[in-house]
Amino acid sequence: MRAGLFISFEGTEGCGKSTQIQRLAARLSGLGKSVLLTREPGGTEIGEQLRELLQFSQAGHAMCAETELLLFTASRAQLVREKILPALDTGTIVLADRFLDSTTVYQGVARRLDPAQVHAINRFAVGHCLPAVTFILDLDPTAARARLTSRAGAPDRMENQPTAFYDAVRSGYLALASEPDPRFHLLDAARSADELEAAIWQEIQSRLT
Repeated sequence: MRAGLFISFEGTEGCGKSTQIQRLAARLSGLGKSVLLTREPGGTEIGEQLRELLQFSQAGHAMCAETELLLFTASRAQLVREKILPALDTGTIVLADRFLDSTTVYQGVARRLDPAQVHAINRFAVGHCLPAVTFILDLDPTAARARLTSRAGAPDRMENQPTAFYDAVRSGYLALASEPDPRFHLLDAARSADELEAAIWQEIQSRLT
């Protein structure tokens, strides 16, 4: 059977990733495609427990940057082997709400960990499993913060970082998007949800068989 298609979505908190993933999943399902949605951290029983520690547990507030890096990549390692690779092997289209690029940016850039070490840990966690397409939804941190404050419920630990952290996150993503890697597609997340959906679909539909 033909291998599936792996698509990831990246961007700062509040950029609209979840909305676009749901819209793309609906389009693909409407064409009869098998679709798997994943999120990070999480997506497996082990990953969901790590998600609780990383984002919601009171103990997580004392977490050092190195621990954060290793826990995010541990969740990803389990997700790749338990969910993503088996799905791709059956021809499923995988839509990932974050993947290794989040660690490159959040821990490598915003947390200022050594980029070479982050890269090595990332690649150990995922092996040869990389997205074919990565959409980076770019949004000004002030606008992103306004979106977050309009949501119901208290922000989690990663959403509750200082403005300087999110400025660094945005810079990190823009640096990735400037690399000569054809899998990266930078999108202006300030555009309407319908406009973003159309741009994403234009890129994806040519890859469908």
